[in-house]
Amino acid sequence: MQTVETLNEGLKRAFTLTITAKDIDAKVDVELKRLAPQMKMPGFRPGKVPANLIRKMHGPALTQDALNAAIQESVQTLLAEKQLRPAMQPSVELEDGYDLGKDAVVKVEMEVLPQVPAPAIDGIKLERLTVPVSDDAVTEQLQKFADQQKKWDDAADDYVAKMGDLVTVDFVGKTADGVAFEGGTGTDMGVELGSGRLIPGFEDQLVGVKSGDDKVLNVTFPEEYQEKSLAGQPATFDITVKSVKTAGESKIDEDLAKSLGLESLEQLTGLLKGQIEQEHNGLTRTHMKRKLLDQLAEGHDFEVPPSMVEAEFNQIWSQLQHEATHEADPEAAMAEMEGERDDYRKIAERRVRLGLLLSEIGQANGVEVSNQEMQRLLAQAAQQYPAEQRQQFMQYVQQEPMAAAQLRAPLYEDKVVDFLFEKAEITDREATREELEAAIESEDGFASGTHTHDHDNHKPKKKAAAKKAKPASDEAASDDAVTDEAPASDAADEAKPAKKAPAKKKAAPVEAETAVTESSPVAAENAEGTEAADAPAKKPRAKKAPTKTEA
Repeated sequence: MQTVETLNEGLKRAFTLTITAKDIDAKVDVELKRLAPQMKMPGFRPGKVPANLIRKMHGPALTQDALNAAIQESVQTLLAEKQLRPAMQPSVELEDGYDLGKDAVVKVEMEVLPQVPAPAIDGIKLERLTVPVSDDAVTEQLQKFADQQKKWDDAADDYVAKMGDLVTVDFVGKTADGVAFEGGTGTDMGVELGSGRLIPGFEDQLVGVKSGDDKVLNVTFPEEYQEKSLAGQPATFDITVKSVKTAGESKIDEDLAKSLGLESLEQLTGLLKGQIEQEHNGLTRTHMKRKLLDQLAEGHDFEVPPSMVEAEFNQIWSQLQHEATHEADPEAAMAEMEGERDDYRKIAERRVRLGLLLSEIGQANGVEVSNQEMQRLLAQAAQQYPAEQRQQFMQYVQQEPMAAAQLRAPLYEDKVVDFLFEKAEITDREATREELEAAIESEDGFASGTHTHDHDNHKPKKKAAAKKAKPASDEAASDDAVTDEAPASDAADEAKPAKKAPAKKKAAPVEAETAVTESSPVAAENAEGTEAADAPAKKPRAKKAPTKTEA
C-alpha cells in the first residue's frame, strides 16, 4: 500500500491510499482456498472443484469482497502507523473509475482528536449545599397522600356545592356561535372544586350548584391551549350536575399506609423521608457538578473537532425542533430558536470540550466501566422494549460499538465526576431546598462568574402544553377539553421509595451536558488506537435496533 498525505490543516487530515491489484488478488487467492473445500458443482466431487473454475464463476464477487477487506485493513494500518485518533468515523471513498483487477485508489478524510492539555484537576474547590430533611417536609408529603386518599360522602339533595367539594357533571362544550366542538362532550366527570385542574373559570362557576341543576358556564380557553381552533376563544359548557359530595376527614394514620400497600405508618414515613433525602442529594449533586464543569471549562481552552461540534449541535437542535412542534405556536417557537442558534452552537462546543476533558481525565486516572456494570446498563435499557424485542436490542448493542458507547457514556461521565469530587476540596453549607434550587437555576450558580459559557443558561422558556381536545368517543380523556393541567399522580406510585428525578431540559441537559465520554465518538479505546477496525467504512451493516413501543 502506498500512502500520500494530501491535507494536514488544524485537526483535518486527508490521505490517498493506493492498494495494488497484486495485493487484492492475493486476498482473492486466500478466499478461494477457504471456499474450495465447501464448493459443490455438477460433475465434481464435493471439495474438488478447480480453483480456476471457482474464480471464473465467482471472480467479480470475490474480488469485490477482497477489495472491501483490503480497504478496511489499509485504513486500519494508516491509523496505526500515523497514530491518528479520529474524532468521528473517517470518510472512506473509492476513487471513481475503478475497474476490477486494477490498482484501487482510496481517499480517506477525517478530523482527529486534539492533543488535550493535561487537565488541571488539583486545587478544585467546591461548595456542597446540603438540605436536611425536616419533619415538616415529611408531614407535608403525608398530608398530600392523605388528601389524595380522602373519602367522599354523598351530600343531601339540597346541599349547595362549595370549594373543596366533588361535583360530578355531564357537559357539552360549544363555541361562541353555539356549535358543539370536537372533544368537548363528557359524562360523569368528577370535578374537585378548587383543585385548579380545569381551565380558568370552570370550577369557580360550579360553586353554588346542587344535585340535578342545569347550568351554562362561560369560559375562555387559554391563549396557549394546544388546540389552535380553541386557543384564546370564548366558549360555553352546558352542565348537568349528577351529584355533589363532601370530603371526609383526611387522616394520617395506619389505614393511610395500608391503603398504599404498606404495612405501617412508620414504613410510609421512612419511605417518604428517604425519597425526599434522595431528591435533595440529587439537587446537591447537580449543583456541585455544574460548579465543577464550570471550573474545568474556565481552566481549559483548546480547539475541538468541528464535526463533533456539528453532531452535538444537530442533536440539540433536533430536540428543540421536536419540542417546538408541541408549542401552542410552533412557528413562533421556531423563530425564537433561530434567534438563539449561535448560543446553542456555543453550548455544543462547550459540551464537546468538556467531554474530551472528562475522557482524558478518566483515561489518565484509570476510570472505567466494568463488564458487570455494562451488563447491568444493558439489562436496564432492554426493559424499555417489549419482551419479545429485548434480546434483539441486546444483540444490536453488542454488535454496534457506537450503540454500546452511547449506553456506557453517562455512567462513565458520572464515574469521572465522582473521581473529581474525591480530589476536590469540598466545604459543606446547609441551605434550604428553595435556596439550592435557586442556585441551580440562577445564571451565577451555573456560570460561576465566568463569561466563556454563559450561553449554556440561555434556553428558550417553554410553556406547559395544554392538552388537546379529544373525540368524545375517547372516554378516558373526555375531560381533556376543560383540563388545564394533568391530574395528580396516583398516590400509591408516589409512595414508592425512589421517586423519578425531575425531567431534564431537552435542549442542553445540565446533568449530562458533556457531549462525549469514555467511548462516545471520542472512545477511550479509539483514543488509544486499539479500535482502528471500527473506523473504516464498508463494514457489514449491523441490524437496526428494535423500535421502542410508544407509551
